Amino acid sequence: MSENKIKILPSNLSNKIAAGEVVQRPASVVKELLENSIDAKAKGIDLVVKRAGKVLIQVVDDGIGMSEEDALLCIQRHATSKIYDYKDLEAIKTFGFRGEALSSIAAVSLFELRTEREEDELGTSLYNDESSEIYIEKNSFAKGTSISVKNLFFNTPARRNFLKSNATELKHIIDTFKKTALAQPAIHFKLWNEDDLIFDFPAGSIEDRMKSVFADNILDAVIEVKEITDFLSITGFTAKPAFLKKSKGEQYLFINKRFVINRSINHAVFSAYEHLLEKGDYPFFVLFISLDPSRIDINIHPSKLEVKFEDEKDIYLFVQSVVKKSIGSFDLTPAMTFDPNKPEKEKLKFDNFRNVRKDDYSDRPSFLDREDRRNKSRKSIFDENEIDMIFSSINKEIKNSAPAGSITHPFEKQSEQEIYHVPTNKKAVPDNEVSDSTFIVSLHNKYILTQIKSGLMIIDQHVAHERILYEKALKSFEANLPFAQQLLFSQTIHMDPADFALVKELEPYLSKLGFALKYFSKNTLVIDGVPPDIKIGTETDTLMEILDEYKKNQREKKLETRDNMAASFSCKAAIKAGDKLSEQEMRLLIDQLFATSMPYVCPHGRPIVIKIPLDEFDKRFGRT
Repeated sequence: MSENKIKILPSNLSNKIAAGEVVQRPASVVKELLENSIDAKAKGIDLVVKRAGKVLIQVVDDGIGMSEEDALLCIQRHATSKIYDYKDLEAIKTFGFRGEALSSIAAVSLFELRTEREEDELGTSLYNDESSEIYIEKNSFAKGTSISVKNLFFNTPARRNFLKSNATELKHIIDTFKKTALAQPAIHFKLWNEDDLIFDFPAGSIEDRMKSVFADNILDAVIEVKEITDFLSITGFTAKPAFLKKSKGEQYLFINKRFVINRSINHAVFSAYEHLLEKGDYPFFVLFISLDPSRIDINIHPSKLEVKFEDEKDIYLFVQSVVKKSIGSFDLTPAMTFDPNKPEKEKLKFDNFRNVRKDDYSDRPSFLDREDRRNKSRKSIFDENEIDMIFSSINKEIKNSAPAGSITHPFEKQSEQEIYHVPTNKKAVPDNEVSDSTFIVSLHNKYILTQIKSGLMIIDQHVAHERILYEKALKSFEANLPFAQQLLFSQTIHMDPADFALVKELEPYLSKLGFALKYFSKNTLVIDGVPPDIKIGTETDTLMEILDEYKKNQREKKLETRDNMAASFSCKAAIKAGDKLSEQEMRLLIDQLFATSMPYVCPHGRPIVIKIPLDEFDKRFGRT
């Protein structure tokens, strides 16, 4: 009779195989032991390593400790105090929960555990030897738990040979230690390496922990992110544009205080910076997301670094909008600096040294600045009717065809009023109500120059209007209450089949922007109405230009439909370089620009506004 080929592995061998999933390197041991100490409600945790963890990893905490029975059970496979049934697995609130860590670690090391509870007179000591025999002793120990892991992978030499140099392995341990310490600022952490205390992070606030982990001046380099809701909250910090990195390794994302890696959330943060990021730039950030544990799955891999969300798209949009709002709450106008010794270095840069504070817009034109001082919540200094007239000198047909007197607006909500403007012929605000000592001039009908506190501000009028229309378009997509400027004479277009099909495909977006279209056979399109922003007489050309821009963006940049439509519309409907603006219109344009969420770059990535500090002029005129 032939011998069976399939056999059940002995437990000591299966434990070693399982350990390969959980214990990949010394840093894996550090992570698991630190998380167990956090679950044990420790207020202080000491980590001791020797030879980068290859000789010794010891974690000592002042947590609740264990009884003798629990100490014996904790090194058994799938033994855990964290979950009891499947419902617990669906809403995990602890860090260790699989019951694999300690058994896996003990299977590939000389393992020693000492623990004592507050109510016990004697604690428990448990250790193994090279033959995996378990020994138990009773003695008096410090309250809490101490676990020592010696000679890691001594019985799996192949895995030990795959470990990197001591410097590399120590770097991974320090990285794990810092991530854990960042997530738990209320716990006092210490790291000892070869008997030297190299990190001492006292308990405190997240700001204190940021200073301890990174640098004393880290808070000057970051922007606070904070949005608390009943269902989803995000707090933390993200970098000011001056401190963008060329490294991917400076992003710290924590879900319910657990460090995780999630490409979708990272992308949400990157996209919030829009075109402030150059190719190869990555924003440094430390973000904490809190949500119902039942809405996420962290039980994907034993390392628990990956996470899946129940509604990933909603979380993506939430993170993107909150980070974008946080960035927009700081004045981040780039400066033009000159180095006479290195003319090739004369370019835009963000000021590394100016301490920009939240909601401080004092370094902007003073006619905006004065209003900000009166009203901290930034609002336009012009009313809706005046905003409607921004480009009335360019679009005289609209101005002259408007009925006399003011028009009662049919919509009540402020957000809708920001989107839909009914043109009127109401007289603009008298100059003495808005003008002051700040000069404002047009340079070749392309750039607007105006004085600011630190020097001179220069604004590109075309891309400024593009940014305004871009955000207005995005809002109109959300509001779903289109307003079209009806044409006195409809415009008929005979299109090629591809463009005709594209217009039909994009009709929901075109309609929300304010286009009133009718479709006829033989690829014929009739325009009955257009958005108020489109210049009279250019309806047909502008629509075709929007379609061409849309196709170009789709081909070259692969933009999402909604964003592509907003960008295409804003690019082709905006005023052009060379269009002459009055002083009042320039002031209105600047006012509306700085009311947008991202007044620094247009949807295509071009800078909108720059400043030249006064000291740069002083250098050129020999005043320094």
